[in-house]
Amino acid sequence: MVDEKRKTMIKEMQDEKPYHVFDKRKKWGVVVMIGVAGLFSGLSSNIYFPSLDAIAKDLNVSLNAVSLTITSYLIIQGISPLFWGSLSDTIGRRPIYIYSFLVYIISNIALSFSPNFAVLLIFRGLQAAGSASTVSIGNGVIQDITPPAERGGFISFYQAIRNFSIAIGPVLGGLLANFFGFRSIFIFLLIISSLTLGAIVVFLPETLRRIAGNGSLRLTGIHKSLLQRFTKESSYIEDRDDTYTPPKVTSKTFIEPLLLLKEKDILLSLIFGGVIYAIWSMVTASTTGLFKQAFRLNEVLLGLAFIPNGLGTIVGSTIIGNLLNKSYKQAEDTYKQTHGIPATQSLPKKALPADFPLEHARLAYITPTTILFIFSTALYGFSLSPSLTSKPGWIALPLVLQFFIAATSNAVFAVNQTLVSDLCPGKGASSTALNNLVRCSMGAVGVAFVEQMISGVGVQATFLGLALVVVVVSPCVVVQWYWGMGWRGERGARKEREELAKGKGMGGKV
Repeated sequence: MVDEKRKTMIKEMQDEKPYHVFDKRKKWGVVVMIGVAGLFSGLSSNIYFPSLDAIAKDLNVSLNAVSLTITSYLIIQGISPLFWGSLSDTIGRRPIYIYSFLVYIISNIALSFSPNFAVLLIFRGLQAAGSASTVSIGNGVIQDITPPAERGGFISFYQAIRNFSIAIGPVLGGLLANFFGFRSIFIFLLIISSLTLGAIVVFLPETLRRIAGNGSLRLTGIHKSLLQRFTKESSYIEDRDDTYTPPKVTSKTFIEPLLLLKEKDILLSLIFGGVIYAIWSMVTASTTGLFKQAFRLNEVLLGLAFIPNGLGTIVGSTIIGNLLNKSYKQAEDTYKQTHGIPATQSLPKKALPADFPLEHARLAYITPTTILFIFSTALYGFSLSPSLTSKPGWIALPLVLQFFIAATSNAVFAVNQTLVSDLCPGKGASSTALNNLVRCSMGAVGVAFVEQMISGVGVQATFLGLALVVVVVSPCVVVQWYWGMGWRGERGARKEREELAKGKGMGGKV
């Protein structure tokens, strides 16, 4: 029976069509383009940080009031991808990219005037609604065009491109705010987002598998890029089966992603990743106030102070991407050897076997990464002690610790996002949107209270306490390591039973 099952699996793998017709070069081209589109979520947030004090003075409000615009941004950033991501999993990636960028452009037009704090607060939320979707849609695109064996590297590279905005954003924000006023930030964002939208319209093809298949189905209407309209069609393009009917957008479309919270393994991943994200957000959001007070920096120097944080996000994402591909390859080779599958044969690309140790492959490097994050966060608070910050050159230490906090936290995000995507096949954008909701909700709460925490108990106790919070939630990873595969198997079996029952029901109607 076991031999027969193995033979059947090998035959299915041999008969399986390519996961996607795009070659490596075209896949990288698509990932670079969606990475540029994804820049705007982080850029819109981080370009803003160095100008917080200037905004408070210009609009005659307190720094705490201006911090509310960060909180509101994070809240909308968490909620809106559920709307956009669910739609992109239903009607396509390309139209949602276009619609969300239009929302973003309109918000930047309003923000470039910002006559008062109310306008700033409202349109910062609208700006978040337009930009945040690019992250979840981008992860959906990667799931569309890459099999699990390649996915970790592509997701990490995609995250590294997006994180470039975290490195360069504060520098640009500091320069623009210092020389042209904070409103020039939104004019700059308006110009580059308009150019990006133009590039999407011209070059980006539709990738949603229910519309484009593995890239071989003929596209029409808004799903077809301008470039495809004016160039010769590839030889592998074919017409869709006439039986296909486009899915309808209903209330279930938007509720369905929330149902993933019922899955134990997915919920544990989201909680752990959300806590790490909240703490990193608190470190970033409090930098302006802490460094201005401790080191007397102006807007330009404050912008430069964010560079180690931004570089850390890029370095962490890049390194973990290579490690994720390496650990997956090792797990795949071991699995094939154990199950008598030829070494040259790849595992099924659409649905991995239930007994494949996916969780071990993805979480292989999470322990040392988390330990380094805990120690860096704890030491960061002590590095900003008032008795030490007056020493010459002392600013280097908290900046180095910010680099490690950013590198390790973003490595965790890449692992977290890759695993959640693997656990939700066919729901790349929706699962990312849910991940975004949990992370941004926790981040919004953290950012809302970080200033009060620092004022109340001091900077040392604040970040030591946050490091201990990570220790408390670390068992989430341990539980998933030991029981995650079993839960994934149960979910797969339940889905098969539901599809079988649905098939019988349809047969009965006929």
